Amino acid sequence: MSKKSRKVLGVAAIIALLLVLDQSLKIWVKTHMPLHESIYVCPWFQIYFTENPGMAFGIELISKWILSVFRIVAIAALAVYIWRLIRRNVRFGYIACIGLIFAGAFGNIIDSVFYGVIFDHSYGQVASFVPYGEGYAPFLYGKVVDMLYFPLIRADMPGWVPIWGGQEFVFFRPIFNLADSAICVGVAILLLFYRKTLSHSINRK
Repeated sequence: MSKKSRKVLGVAAIIALLLVLDQSLKIWVKTHMPLHESIYVCPWFQIYFTENPGMAFGIELISKWILSVFRIVAIAALAVYIWRLIRRNVRFGYIACIGLIFAGAFGNIIDSVFYGVIFDHSYGQVASFVPYGEGYAPFLYGKVVDMLYFPLIRADMPGWVPIWGGQEFVFFRPIFNLADSAICVGVAILLLFYRKTLSHSINRK
């Protein structure tokens, strides 16, 4: 087996494993928990079911259908980019990082594109699969399932703090999923260990 073939199999395995884990967890949460229910694992970790129509960590900046189309275009571009990296025989570590980002983006786009048309809603009930097109939202308007919640620090803000004085402070507050984690880990490793490769790749004509 050639080096390029091994890289193709390696990055394909990373992407496939992450997609299977991400979707398995999301589907389990969706079909076993009503919205906003939580499972207490330990003081600093909960499985907390929430959904968001926006970007990673529940951020909403642009229209839902524009976001879904943008994600589809982005994963297509990443797929082409990964193939070009393999053809240029770039270091596998760098390709694997791009694979993590691709898998994360792909995992969330599956929710956005398909979950609305194959699941009923989760408000006050455990969702179930429904005939295609009879779900809680039209095609491209599905919500991304999030469930990983790490309230590492809980404290009350001092009363003298403007605006937030006396309110509860939680770190880390955002609720996310495995796909979000894959994107963040991929980007972090790129910036820490592959900045030169990234810069060369971006500037390559």
